Amino acid sequence: MSEEVINYLLAYENMKIIQRKDMFNFSLDTVLLANFCTINKDVNEIVDFGTNNAAIPLLLSQRTDKKIVGIEIQKEAVDLAFKNIHINHLENQINIIHDDIKHYCLNAHKVKLIVCNPPFFKVGEHSHINDNESLQIARHEIKINLEEIIESATMMLENKGRFAMVHRPDRMIEIINMMQKYDIEPKRIRFVYPKVGKDSHIFLIEGMYKGNHGIKIEAPLYAHENNGRYSKEVRKMFGENIDD
Repeated sequence: MSEEVINYLLAYENMKIIQRKDMFNFSLDTVLLANFCTINKDVNEIVDFGTNNAAIPLLLSQRTDKKIVGIEIQKEAVDLAFKNIHINHLENQINIIHDDIKHYCLNAHKVKLIVCNPPFFKVGEHSHINDNESLQIARHEIKINLEEIIESATMMLENKGRFAMVHRPDRMIEIINMMQKYDIEPKRIRFVYPKVGKDSHIFLIEGMYKGNHGIKIEAPLYAHENNGRYSKEVRKMFGENIDD
């Protein structure tokens, strides 16, 4: 078993996160999604599909006091998630369920918001070909694919409930088509760029179950300044206090 390392959760000095080098570690995608999703007064509970070590629930707890549930199929990741909730004293807000998303959604109660940082790669696509099984499951559609994620979300969402996801732009058309197939109408899209002058490498999308037609393309988000430092907007998401 790889060594567990405890770090501060970005610039939030009141929060810590335990991670392992041989397992999926949260990245910029995680932070962007946790900040992108719409949390309004109608949200009764937030569900995170494929929560892994609970990084998204931890970040969401900085935005809201709503109940948060993370669903995760990998037992070792679930164990790590529970540790992360415990060391941050968030047992009363965050709950982790060890289950397959496809199974869990069959009997789950309806919610107003589901978020998901899914596996980006189809089976057969190369990301890191030397990945261990844990990383392969996190990065490739081995245990669940895009359609199954969206179908599962549809089964759990209340009418006008929202589903937010982060993914690769080269799969955007597939994602929009799949959302509409399952009656989730895309409402917001935001493209993320490494820096000005570069192609988008990440995009964020949020849809509404049984929502009306009409989509908003939001302002571009630049992850880095030209000097390579994270942009002010991203650093604010990291919890840094920055004067405008």
